[in-house]
Formats: sequence, C-alpha cells, structure tokens
Amino acid sequence: MVRGFFITGTDTGVGKTVVSAALVLTLRAAGPVRYWKPIQTGIEQDDDTAAVASLAACSAGELVASGVRLPRPLSPHLAARLGGTAIDLTPLEDTFNTAAHSAHVVVEGAGGALVPLNGVQLMTDLMSRLDLPVVIVARSTLGTINHTLLTIEALQRRSLYVAGVVMVGPPNRDNRDAIEQYGSVPVLGEMPMFDPLTPERLARWSATEFDRSHHLLAMLR
Repeated sequence: MVRGFFITGTDTGVGKTVVSAALVLTLRAAGPVRYWKPIQTGIEQDDDTAAVASLAACSAGELVASGVRLPRPLSPHLAARLGGTAIDLTPLEDTFNTAAHSAHVVVEGAGGALVPLNGVQLMTDLMSRLDLPVVIVARSTLGTINHTLLTIEALQRRSLYVAGVVMVGPPNRDNRDAIEQYGSVPVLGEMPMFDPLTPERLARWSATEFDRSHHLLAMLR
C-alpha cells in the first residue's frame, strides 16, 4: 500500500516546498494527510514546515514537527558536521512509520536526490527506507531535460519508483514532451512562478491543473 509520496528536486530552490503544499491540498481528497520535512538546514532563515502550513492551510495535526533541524544553510552532511552531530536515518524512519499509521504523508527532501546526509548515506537512502513513490520537481527552462533525466536515472537505478515530474516556470511543451518521452514518466503539472504566491492562487492551480489525470490519487487506492 502506498503511504504517501517523497518530493525531491533537480536542484535546490526549484520549488519543492510549493509543490509539497499543492500535493497536500490534492491528497486531502483521499483522506487524512500529513506533511513532513525530515531534514531542514538553514532553519534560522527557512522553515519549510511553516511555509506549507500557510500555503495549504494545514491544521496542527497535518504537520509532523519532529526531525533534524540544523542552523546552517548547507548540504545536510556538512551542516550536521559543523553543528557537531551526524544524521541518523533510523529515528527518521521511526517518525515516518508513526505518522503514516493514520495518514498519507507528503515527505519533502532537502536539495536533490543525491545530497549527502552523513559520511556514507545519501538522500536516496532515506527514500529507500521510507519506500515511497517519488515526485520530482524540475525547472521548465533550458537545461531541465538533462537534469531531470539524470535524476530519473539515479532514482530508478536504486529501484525507486518515479511517480512523475512537476515542472516549475514558464510552460515549455518541447521540454515537457522530451521528459515524458525519454524519461518514460508522466509530467503531473506545469506550475507557474506565482507572483504573488498566495494560498488562494495555489489552491486554484492544484484544483484545476495538478495531476489532472488523477495518477497520484489512483496510486493510493
């Protein structure tokens, strides 16, 4: 049984948090849903949990607050090392299992798929432990075909299932078609760069443009 989805990106700052909020809005149609950011670096400047709470109008019960929280805005392995600690995946797996017992969980990664977490493990190792289908967030602009196909290949080589791609930025039909053709995965939506970004605008987009074929919801049934 699919217990949720893992959101990763082709890059840092590509739009994972906004897509995560959109997915929370979408998955409410399938029952209880929770959002979780297992590893947050730069917590003093960025709080993705607070951002999703605002954008998706989450109740306290829809948020998993616990996880690794590191002050420096660096790769997780380096932020942890400079903070005098190391990231252990076992407590994170336990937190997820508890959260997923009563709800579908939207898990947002930090950075991209191959971000180091400690001396030996990558973000893909956490993905494997949680055993969730992966949604890739990618830019729509020049360079995205290569970046997205590399991410798809890295995930599939590790036997991780790619549920689809969300492209962020100006619509680009050629790039979308190339990703679907060469990556053999669906593009679940093309999200604009909202200006301004408001909960209302995101909710409208999620209701009308995101996963219009209900591919993700069908995986939960």
